[in-house]
Amino acid sequence: MAKRKGSPAPDAHAEEESSSDEDTDMLNVDFEWFDPQPNVDFHGLKTLLRQLLDVDAQLIDVSALADLVLAQPYLGSTVKVDGNETDPYAFLSVINLHEHKEKPVVKCLIDYICRQASTNADLGPVAEALKPSSGTEVGLILTERLINIPSEVVPPMYRMLLEEISWAIEENEPYSFSHFLILSKTYREVSSKLNIGDDRPQKKKKKEDSEQVFYFHPEDEVLHRHARAHGDYAYVKEEPDGQADAKRAFQDFGIKPQGHMILIEASKGEAAVKALEDFIKPS
Repeated sequence: MAKRKGSPAPDAHAEEESSSDEDTDMLNVDFEWFDPQPNVDFHGLKTLLRQLLDVDAQLIDVSALADLVLAQPYLGSTVKVDGNETDPYAFLSVINLHEHKEKPVVKCLIDYICRQASTNADLGPVAEALKPSSGTEVGLILTERLINIPSEVVPPMYRMLLEEISWAIEENEPYSFSHFLILSKTYREVSSKLNIGDDRPQKKKKKEDSEQVFYFHPEDEVLHRHARAHGDYAYVKEEPDGQADAKRAFQDFGIKPQGHMILIEASKGEAAVKALEDFIKPS
């Protein structure tokens, strides 16, 4: 059954450009929110987790991570458009890193996060929060959506997660977090390598590589306002040659993805979600 405890899920709209430069068609899509379904969502979640972790997905047992998400079906959400028996277009869930610290996939994730956080001074509080001696309870929030899914699906997932955590705590389940750590990703524009060695006249270049950071998830900028720490990190694995150009999307520059982390104190979670709801309103 469709998920929504208390109020109906809002409609969202996705834009779809036609093959004509002159015409733009609007495609109305009704999104539905569901609890994760272990018998249905495994492959869809694996795909979304690989997208979230990008080239570093090969460092993590993504199958085990998907199983862990699906092992807690009453915590977190998936978003679908054709009923509960179809693959998710988006998901959001939380994993108690302390509770599952002995599981190999969680050990690997903690090591990976600490290692990557150490490469950026802005992420120092992340490494501190994950130290065994810190006394913190960190909930790792994993969320991703297909590239053409609008950000309007995100606030309801965060709102439902806070409600579910509250109910779980009432049942004495281990979800009393001190912090939330959100894994995300950003990108920078990089100059194309396609014309290297080409003797033909070239357009005047703006600059080789941009230092400006762009967001795959625009909601991250809102969450930053409530964060204890946030920052980017380079992926461990290198992209294959030409991969940035493959993501050019008819622009002069390719894109180079990178990892991103946001650490939020749990006491500020409600304010952060309210800010998301105010900033990203359904069309």
